[in-house]
Amino acid sequence: MKKEIIRFENISRFYTVGTETVKAMVDVSVSIYENEFVALMGPSGSGKSTMMNILGCLDTATGGRYFLNGTDVSKMTDNELADIRNREIGFIFQTFNLLPRSTALENVMLPLIYAGVPRHKRLEMGKETLGQVQLSDRIAHKPNELSGGQRQRVAIARALVNKPSIVLADEPTGNLDSTTSIEIMGLLEEIHRKGNTIVVVTHEEDIALHAHRIIRMMDGRIDSDKPNSTIKTMKDYSIAAS
Repeated sequence: MKKEIIRFENISRFYTVGTETVKAMVDVSVSIYENEFVALMGPSGSGKSTMMNILGCLDTATGGRYFLNGTDVSKMTDNELADIRNREIGFIFQTFNLLPRSTALENVMLPLIYAGVPRHKRLEMGKETLGQVQLSDRIAHKPNELSGGQRQRVAIARALVNKPSIVLADEPTGNLDSTTSIEIMGLLEEIHRKGNTIVVVTHEEDIALHAHRIIRMMDGRIDSDKPNSTIKTMKDYSIAAS
């Protein structure tokens, strides 16, 4: 049986807006296992962004318990959450979130600085990870010297460099053209094949079809949670192109 990476036990998240209580998530229970490729979908207001923020330890639940790689993070302090984010979660954002004055290598090494990794080891790990995303020839380039696809590859390398338990991708193709989006999803497929656990948050059905399991949110609850019977891969695009 595969190792459980994430377990939500009756997670709820309520917000107070004036005199009104907004129930962004209500009594959600779900597990995600090692080497799963999961898409989290839902329309605006469905609760998927709230779920993503709790998954990423960027927000805490109002009720319930969250276990990440066997650790109960539900009652952690902000400093403890920051530490576990850096060790256990690799983030890929729609807007890349790269430091504009830093090189690709410096951006990728950033999580290693927070983790206290010595400089010589940071350089080795950073270069190795950039090689994994086919950017060995761009390590000294700054973000404004890179294409959108290359910037997202740098962001993916930064997410992988700490060898996290889970890679959390928030609309990873949202700022990319269709051709580059296909390339980035192909890279995520490759990362998944190497054993990484991936959760992609998206509103695009075409992107979600790359995942092996699709969780759909509605009104703060899980509306459906099913295996994807029509997994899309790079081969499908090759066939379409030919």
